[in-house]
Amino acid sequence: MAEGLMKKLYGQRAYVQSAGVRNDMEIDGFSIAVCKEIGIELSRHRSRSFEEMQDWGDDLSQFDLIVALSPASQRMALELTRFHHLQIEYWPILDPTGLGESRDAKLAAYRQARDQIRDRMLARFGPPTA
Repeated sequence: MAEGLMKKLYGQRAYVQSAGVRNDMEIDGFSIAVCKEIGIELSRHRSRSFEEMQDWGDDLSQFDLIVALSPASQRMALELTRFHHLQIEYWPILDPTGLGESRDAKLAAYRQARDQIRDRMLARFGPPTA
């Protein structure tokens, strides 16, 4: 969700790569639905782990900033980059997985998480690129 939002708001202004602690491969259907509402297509996006990024040739030391959205990803990023000089920020975002009993309640939780990420991006990186 975060990678799609960043690309939507800022285009090619920065190289963005989404990664997590573990690889779930398929993007959550609720994430796909709430991003589609604002014109972001995630249905073909695949998630990857930090380990896979490294295996596929992404050198974490080449990034300027890692934004962690969970305590686990923050710990992993700090561990993997302890010998590199790059900035790591932790943005405490609501984890919508497992919230809500009905479809509408689940979508509301995912919208809230999406909007929290968007608001943090706007505060950190400024207005969207035209």
